[in-house]
Amino acid sequence: MLIYLIYYFWFFIFFLLSFLFFYLGFFFFVYDLNYFYEFNLIYFNSLNLSYVLLFDWMSLIFVSLVMFISSSVILYSFYYMGECSYSYVRFFYILLIFIFSMMLMILSPSMLSIMLGWDGLGLVSYCLVIYYNSNSSLLSGMITCLTNRLGDFGLLISSCWIVSYGSWHFIYYLDLFNEYIFYVLIFSCFTKSAQIPFSSWLPAAMSAPTPISSLVHSSTLVTAGVYLIIRFSTCLNMVYPFLIYLCLMTMVMSSFCSLFEYDLKKIIALSTLSQLGLMMFTLFMGLPIISYIHLLNHAMFKSLLFLCSGVIIYNIDNNQDIRYLGIFSKMMPLTCSCFNISVFSLMGLPFFSGFYSKDLIIEKLMNMNFNYLLILFFFLSIGLTSVYSIRLIYYSLFNKNLLNCYLLFIDDFNEMSFSIIMLSFVSIFFGCLLNWIVMLNINFILIPFYMKIFSLVFIMLMVWIGFEISLYKNYYFPMSYYIFNSSMWFIYSYLNYSYKVFYNICYLSSFKMLYWGEYYGFLIFTFYLFKLSYFIQVYMLSNLSIFLIMFMVFYLYMF
Repeated sequence: MLIYLIYYFWFFIFFLLSFLFFYLGFFFFVYDLNYFYEFNLIYFNSLNLSYVLLFDWMSLIFVSLVMFISSSVILYSFYYMGECSYSYVRFFYILLIFIFSMMLMILSPSMLSIMLGWDGLGLVSYCLVIYYNSNSSLLSGMITCLTNRLGDFGLLISSCWIVSYGSWHFIYYLDLFNEYIFYVLIFSCFTKSAQIPFSSWLPAAMSAPTPISSLVHSSTLVTAGVYLIIRFSTCLNMVYPFLIYLCLMTMVMSSFCSLFEYDLKKIIALSTLSQLGLMMFTLFMGLPIISYIHLLNHAMFKSLLFLCSGVIIYNIDNNQDIRYLGIFSKMMPLTCSCFNISVFSLMGLPFFSGFYSKDLIIEKLMNMNFNYLLILFFFLSIGLTSVYSIRLIYYSLFNKNLLNCYLLFIDDFNEMSFSIIMLSFVSIFFGCLLNWIVMLNINFILIPFYMKIFSLVFIMLMVWIGFEISLYKNYYFPMSYYIFNSSMWFIYSYLNYSYKVFYNICYLSSFKMLYWGEYYGFLIFTFYLFKLSYFIQVYMLSNLSIFLIMFMVFYLYMF
């Protein structure tokens, strides 16, 4: 009974604080306010260790969003994890540490505090990915942890570089920022936001429980890199073509790969990867505010999409195959409606929340001087997003399966239903509300009529081409094409090969860097002991062939 009260207590705390922080963010935006709060932790002689909090409209609105999604996830987890045999008390406390690590990273302008929150996100995400005791969860957790450690390495270098200016607080030295520090920071943000070539950990992190997937892939872990670059957006004094093409490649790759997946959670993870590429693409175009708005909109409808998928998986006997979703619309109309609302927002259907930011990005792109190849690939990724969204809608509404033979489930109004209803209303109205609030002083965008309808015509053309290809898909593409796209363009193979090469180099060079005490001591003794045991093992396994060879030698010697 006590754990139920704890769940409800933290739900109400985060729910009320989300509205408070959103009101403060709106107030700070209207009056253009920025508050610094500095707390002296240690003051001894010349040592002055202080903790600084930065409150502006951007950090306050993002904190309110994280708190609102966290309240929904906590209430959802009360029912979703409470029926399992695992320790949901441990799960709840790990979830709280994860939320506070994200807030530590959002509210502080100090690189030391950001490093603590960044490391906390990586460590706790590893603990949550390996929450279920299985070999696949362990492998996924190791990929997630090692890839995020690369980002920690880049952030540590940039932090040490900033200290050479005389303080941990980057906000004071943005005008003096070195370009090389920014490149190292972008490297760490690329690993955290899973851009190419670090994209493999994001679908692998689907081994975590569904509430964690909802929180990680919507507003916390994967958006931390985007938010950190937005904080350093004043250093974006030029357009970076190489980074733009990397983000565009991430968008196209994830959109293509999601068309060949049948795992529901992996499709949603790949759609997250596509939207992260869109945010980074917009950011390196020089539009940080629009990228921030799309980050907030995406957090709302993506958390709803994950929570709805969790309800589906929970009710169809832990099956994640989308080909079993046909009966789902008849027996669970409420969950199906909320699921399709989130998919409509994902594809940018007017007038859902995802439409306002996506349409603004497209209009800004058409107004800028980019080459036709970049624009073509951008619209290709947008069209593929609509194609895999319509594919999800088709499998959830119109597909027929055999599950109705042995499964019967209905929509119960429980904690899970209440969470997805809350997020459904926000996914519909949050985009227009945020667009009207933040875009009060935006410049008027005037483009010709054919450029305005080009995106709509191109999306309809892509949907029609996708439908035609789906009818004759076995005749158009060989099996190698399916393998290529289902393995994320062989990124897993590249990583495995690089890990093996790196391991062999380290293993071969380890005995060249030994001191004389180690070389003549126990370490070299164990090395030769392994060699001797290997020789004995080979001898025992092939003793018959050795006897035959000895007989042949003896026979030749005699004659």
